[in-house]
Amino acid sequence: MDVPIFKLSSQHIFQSSNQPIFKSKMDKPDFVEKQYLGREFIPITIRLVLAMFCFAAYFFTDERERNGGLLAIVGFAIIIISIIMGFLLHFRTRVENKSIMLDGLWTTRLVKIDLNSIVKVERKEYSRYLFNNPVYNLHSKGTIRFYCAGKEALHLTDRDGLIYIIGSQHVNEFLRAIKEEMKK
Repeated sequence: MDVPIFKLSSQHIFQSSNQPIFKSKMDKPDFVEKQYLGREFIPITIRLVLAMFCFAAYFFTDERERNGGLLAIVGFAIIIISIIMGFLLHFRTRVENKSIMLDGLWTTRLVKIDLNSIVKVERKEYSRYLFNNPVYNLHSKGTIRFYCAGKEALHLTDRDGLIYIIGSQHVNEFLRAIKEEMKK
């Protein structure tokens, strides 16, 4: 008896959840960046100075004051919140399949920017201000902003004149990935 021999490709081999075991290079994004809320230098410094102020005030309070212990609790709470915020993902940026996908924190929606509609990509400074608030999908004056940390951003202009400003800590890699995807 002849037994037929089948050639199995990665498309035919599945795990129990119907997901392929092997991934091809096409499944891997060209660029991935995760930006966290609590890892920016200036806000960390401000929180630590506030915590040190609470501890110093606690140290110099007299034993007669009954609310002196509250200062130590507030100081420890500031430090614990700072640690938690260091692991809190604000948004993730991916460049794959001729698009930029931005997905954010908890209830935010996935934003997908089609690179076929982009006519101009520029690398610029995000803002001239020293302090910038983290934003996700902020529509203001013909621009849509995505920012958490870093000094520079990519300004993407689409056919309709809408400008997407996406802040990044790795602007050179982000720009290279976008240009490679636009060439495909």
